[in-house]
Amino acid sequence: MSKSEKILVLDIDGTLTNSKKEITENTKNGIKDIMERGHIVMLASGRPTPGMKKYAEELELEKYGGYLLSFNGGKIINCKTGDIVFQNTLPSHILRGLYKFALDNDCGLVTYLGDTVILGTRSDEYIELEARINGMPIRQVDNMVEFVDFDMNKCLMTAPVDKAPALEKELQEMFGDIASIYRSEPFFIEIMPKGVDKAASLDKMLSTIGLKRENAICCGDGFNDMTMIQYAGVGVAMANAQEKVKEVADFITKSNDEDGIVTVIDKFILR
Repeated sequence: MSKSEKILVLDIDGTLTNSKKEITENTKNGIKDIMERGHIVMLASGRPTPGMKKYAEELELEKYGGYLLSFNGGKIINCKTGDIVFQNTLPSHILRGLYKFALDNDCGLVTYLGDTVILGTRSDEYIELEARINGMPIRQVDNMVEFVDFDMNKCLMTAPVDKAPALEKELQEMFGDIASIYRSEPFFIEIMPKGVDKAASLDKMLSTIGLKRENAICCGDGFNDMTMIQYAGVGVAMANAQEKVKEVADFITKSNDEDGIVTVIDKFILR
């Protein structure tokens, strides 16, 4: 690996894709251009792996040897080989408490099995959004605790925007010693394996491919992007990012509807 080689790490929603959840031709061409020049591209999302695949295919990450960081860092996959580079899962006993909390507080609660969203509560508009943006069907189960006999990369709790901050705090007090809990959207509360976030997983991966954090340019717009933006050699917030995200960034680029990623490529990789 040469010192000049960069790894461009891109959140998907609100960063790589525009408001229509599409990668524009300009952005796509810019990304393929740097991969042709030998730089690496990684998509880093809170989405489950199957929900990232269509973007990986569009950018031809398999051909160029890109990576997918899914579940906010719970799993990293090498697109060329299909190998899991890194994986971490939740302790299985946490589910009983999460399930009771969701029912008591009328929250939504899901986890993921293969390409299916497993729903343990009643559905709501946020869960339907999660399934729709990932192109994954929902399977509702009667008793989530009994149904889940597999390793979970993450659980996702949903709540209205006005209630979510207080519920997030309560969950952190109850389960913060065994899980990482934070909001990725104002209505999504992510429950992740302890110590797993986009930066921690990226750090582990970089050491396996011989790159340093100085080689990383990380771009995002949401709360769950803050760790990797702070970690990167260059941390970039989109113009449409949450204010807190902009505060920790080295650079604020144009919005996701103005090909903000192309600006980043021109300024920090091609120049």
